[in-house]
Amino acid sequence: MDRYVRWNALLELLTDSGRVSVEDAAAQLNVSQATIRRDFDQLAQQQMIIRTRGGAVANGVSYDLPLRYKTAKHSAEKQRIGAAAAALVAPGQVVGLNGGTTTTEVARALAVRPDLNTNAEGTQLTVVTNALNIANELLVRSQMKIVVAGGVVRPQSFELVGPLGGALLREVTLDLVLLGVNAIDVHLGAAAHHEGEAAMNSLMVGRAKRVVIIADSSKLGGHAFARICAIDRVETLVTDSGAPSSVIAEFEAAGVRVITA
Repeated sequence: MDRYVRWNALLELLTDSGRVSVEDAAAQLNVSQATIRRDFDQLAQQQMIIRTRGGAVANGVSYDLPLRYKTAKHSAEKQRIGAAAAALVAPGQVVGLNGGTTTTEVARALAVRPDLNTNAEGTQLTVVTNALNIANELLVRSQMKIVVAGGVVRPQSFELVGPLGGALLREVTLDLVLLGVNAIDVHLGAAAHHEGEAAMNSLMVGRAKRVVIIADSSKLGGHAFARICAIDRVETLVTDSGAPSSVIAEFEAAGVRVITA
């Protein structure tokens, strides 16, 4: 098992139970207790957990893991979602992208589309983003125009938040915004764990003609701390084939087009 996959699993165990022993973690992950001890020590050094005698306890931030620990979770689904969401983009558009693992897959799918990688007048794609990793993905692999909102970097997501970025976003118009979210619910709308990220995402929504939410099925029907927008602002939801038909029906009844990848 890859180290980051294992670390993600350990952090999820701690999120669920608040405390886990070396012995229980080793049994659940089918690895040696020595491996778990090393993992706990390394996670504690990064202040992701609190080490205890014989185990570890959550330190209150494991719900919001750094991006590099999230990449292995639902990776196949996110790649399919990314490709499906990228297919909604047309040459010459101005597209907004926020941060996150699923939007990273969208950026990678956009970068390999020949029709979008051109400097020809009227066909060059413009991407507006508040995520440093998204900008880097596109900058080194494409000929798109990249506009980066300013702000303070959140290490967990590589997103820039705060009033500096908000000032730029208020001055642009987006044909389409593709937003990764922590949760989306028919009644509660789209939401993020961090209020700064939610505020930036909400500004993108306010400047966009069309709003597309990209979220794997584990995020459907869930809730998070800070709302991004109400469900009536969402035109399309791109998710994976694991989404229950009953949940999809609820979104469609609310007027949201659902694409499953």
